[in-house]
Amino acid sequence: MTAALLCFLLVGSVLLVAGSPVHKANNGSVPLVLWHGMGDSCCNPLSMGAIKKMMEEEISGIYVLSLKIGKSVIEDTENGFFMDVNEQVSMVCSQLAQDPKLKGGYNAMGFSQGAQFLRAVAQRCPSPPMKTLISIGGQHQGVYGLPRCPGESSHICDFIRRALNNGAYSDIVQKHLVQAQYWHDPLNDDLYRKYSLFLADINQERVVNETYKKNLQLLDKFVMVKFLQDTVVDPVDSEWFGFLKTGQAKETETLQESVLYKEDRLGLAAMDKAGKLVFLATDGDHLQFTRQWFNANLLPYLR
Repeated sequence: MTAALLCFLLVGSVLLVAGSPVHKANNGSVPLVLWHGMGDSCCNPLSMGAIKKMMEEEISGIYVLSLKIGKSVIEDTENGFFMDVNEQVSMVCSQLAQDPKLKGGYNAMGFSQGAQFLRAVAQRCPSPPMKTLISIGGQHQGVYGLPRCPGESSHICDFIRRALNNGAYSDIVQKHLVQAQYWHDPLNDDLYRKYSLFLADINQERVVNETYKKNLQLLDKFVMVKFLQDTVVDPVDSEWFGFLKTGQAKETETLQESVLYKEDRLGLAAMDKAGKLVFLATDGDHLQFTRQWFNANLLPYLR
């Protein structure tokens, strides 16, 4: 297991290239909360540990909390595959509410699946207030495939693929496999809407929860980063809240073309009109970017 987890961490790591100037801010900087992606952990020195260190270098005095789901790094990594997402979100909401350093509000940055999990936090738990949400490769309309699960040769990735192919919406798979909870099958839309325990709920697929809609619109900015050469997220349009058109698996539609936007079921159309939605793209594979790109494009939203 240790070797497999190391493989996940190395393959799923965020690529950071050093060599940019340090930007100083005062000690009144807004705290930052990080949530890692699949196969990663809170404290991997090649990914989240590097991001935390970089932010502390770039913004003087900033408090950075990298979320750990579980009592250890190994538990944290495994929970990214097997722990009920709604339970994870509930745990994080409690942790944030009990942290005195976040009382005045915080910015949030989610990587891959951690991005939609943080969006659920914004929708369900408005206290302490999330100010800006930065989604880096987050799959906000879910996925319909796992073309390169981190750790390609791992038995865990093989198990996940088999489980999703054999019954993503069965009760046991939904409750015990994280990736099934944001599996979005456009060919079986009725099953998705009825049985998806997580994504269908936070995306208002069954009913419109006005509290979710109100809370999300409290954000100052919702920044979404899309990786143009992404080989992990399928379809990649999900990173900008787009997805495959219902009933087929070839043509995609943008967020603005979707029923979710046209009926404004989540408040995204209102946020777009208010200039709160930001769509950024980078010419790289999943979660691969340089420090220079990060500083130029994302750091301004964390001031």
